[in-house]
Amino acid sequence: MSETSYAQLHPAERILMGPGPSTVPNRVLNAMAAPTLGHLDPEYLKIMDETRALLRTVFRTENEMTLAVSGTGSAGMEACVVNLVEPGDDAIVCINGVFGTRMKDVMERAGATVHAIEIPWGESFSAEQIGEALDANPNAKVLGIVHAETSTGAHTPIDAIAPVVHEHGALLLVDAVTSLGGMDLRIDDWGIDACYSGTQKCLSCPPGLSPVTFSPKALEKMDARQSKVQSWYLDMSMLRNYWGSDRVYHHTAPINMTYALREALMIVVEEGLDARIERHRENHDRLRAGLEKLGLKYIPEQSLTTLNAIHAPDGVNEADGRKWLLENYSLEIGAGLGPFAGRAWRIGLMGHACSRRNVDLILAALEELLNG
Repeated sequence: MSETSYAQLHPAERILMGPGPSTVPNRVLNAMAAPTLGHLDPEYLKIMDETRALLRTVFRTENEMTLAVSGTGSAGMEACVVNLVEPGDDAIVCINGVFGTRMKDVMERAGATVHAIEIPWGESFSAEQIGEALDANPNAKVLGIVHAETSTGAHTPIDAIAPVVHEHGALLLVDAVTSLGGMDLRIDDWGIDACYSGTQKCLSCPPGLSPVTFSPKALEKMDARQSKVQSWYLDMSMLRNYWGSDRVYHHTAPINMTYALREALMIVVEEGLDARIERHRENHDRLRAGLEKLGLKYIPEQSLTTLNAIHAPDGVNEADGRKWLLENYSLEIGAGLGPFAGRAWRIGLMGHACSRRNVDLILAALEELLNG
């Protein structure tokens, strides 16, 4: 058998301004390189507890059931769905992009009878639309909605929608993958019953964990289940025994990823949530003004501050443009998805990558691309 030789690993240093992952600060990368402990080592259990406390701060919640699921944001979505939904449950899913569509698919796989309400991609849901859907489906036990739709950059105001959901007796499930740590998100104040996110967006941590949080009402629904959770791996009735005081073994946790998440959350808390949200808003405003000066138009009317989706200009091949930015500036932005595939760019301003320097760099690079 012949030996195969591989070159030493030297990934290029990119400026990550796409829809995720975002640039990871050295402080977080260094945390990942700390010695690996056992998943039941008392020192690691202390780190888990600290990570949970930090997550509660960043989620702005007192929910005891707040933890990091082993897996990316999609694992968090699935964990929330399979624990809250039983076969035969009526559920409503709000679709205005890729990730609402994905939530619908996950709910159907969990056996729910899904009543989807759809609006054009790039638009945001109103409280009136939510109320109409709940009136039409009074048996709905869960309503799922995306706070920050990564595929279009659309922002839906959850604070206006939550009271309507609760008036109808349903639980509110929210996708906050592209908003946690970068936009205002208030689990307790807004009355969100279950929420999931990802580490690789505004938290500026490598992908691999999904922060989730469940309200006491959500736990009541889970405790009253008549059937087993569809997924053994994501069954919160067992995971809570590992993350809680009992420390019952469930699976080998990703130890070093927990180090990274703890460090990333520490950075968020040290900056201050309000200051961090304001930084994202200021840099978004600066980017938006510059893009519009270049003649580029936004897709959503209500745009996220963390993800800027714009129409690719006429006469420019969007894929060639992204390739040019990568080759000439080592700068990554994202392509459009769904109906915007081949016709849009998505520019992320998330976490560590959200800086005035990066805003001015992308504007200068795009001006050179468009005028060259």
